[in-house]
Amino acid sequence: MSTKVAVLQMISTASVDDNLQAAARLIAQATDAGAKLVLLPENFAVLEGGPLVQFAEKEGDEHAPLQNFLAEQSRAHQLTVVGGTIPLINRPSKPSESGSEVLTDGRVRPACLVFDPSGRLTARYDKIHLFDVKVDDNQAQYSESLSFEPGDQLVTVATSAGKLGLSVCYDLRFPELYRELFRLGAELVTVPSAFTKVTGQAHWEPLLRARAIENQCYVLAANQGGVHNDTRQTWGHSMIIDPWGSILDSIAEGEGIAMAEIDLGAVRNVRANMPIIEHLKL
Repeated sequence: MSTKVAVLQMISTASVDDNLQAAARLIAQATDAGAKLVLLPENFAVLEGGPLVQFAEKEGDEHAPLQNFLAEQSRAHQLTVVGGTIPLINRPSKPSESGSEVLTDGRVRPACLVFDPSGRLTARYDKIHLFDVKVDDNQAQYSESLSFEPGDQLVTVATSAGKLGLSVCYDLRFPELYRELFRLGAELVTVPSAFTKVTGQAHWEPLLRARAIENQCYVLAANQGGVHNDTRQTWGHSMIIDPWGSILDSIAEGEGIAMAEIDLGAVRNVRANMPIIEHLKL
């Protein structure tokens, strides 16, 4: 049995309203085409809109517009929504704690939330690796740690498409994260991103295919894909890759959707024929 999934490519701006309208339009199109799980890109709701703390929400706040949008979309279309990232003002609560701690230093958590078809929040992953690098483009310097506090917990969640491992953008350059998700039984991983044009052109596809091949899993990668302002341009080329490293569908630049069927039998066959999990030495 297979499940159709979709990755959504956007060109998000500083306008939350415009971004949510675009996301809703793409989710509806993907649902009409048969998708049961959709992945939004990193920063889908706001990109380059100034200090992110002004948009930050507390996890579980019933009046929070971004979380409510994701819940309503999943419920209305009866599908799993992997919500790219949104800014949250609180750290995840731990099993031994009664509540979660609110950040007070002006930063936020870059959180990827998963909602099931009933609109229930089933998982939260906070991006672990932050993009503090120099890039040969018009922006030149990216310093995510000034705006974000990194997460420190790996997350997997059961979905209709299979056991999902969560990651975000710059995480892609750290294969040990995906190896741990592999050890935890992930059958597919999601990579919502805002990869720059320069770094994406050089490394996006080979990194994605490597993560799929190394860990014998599907990789769903939803990237931002165009010109956002005078200094920010993203690479696009959102794609879905199978456990053998083959690209099942992709979209180049601009807004759009890539779709494919997830067949867990393919994961089982590849892992049975080449049992990497049994051969691990480190």
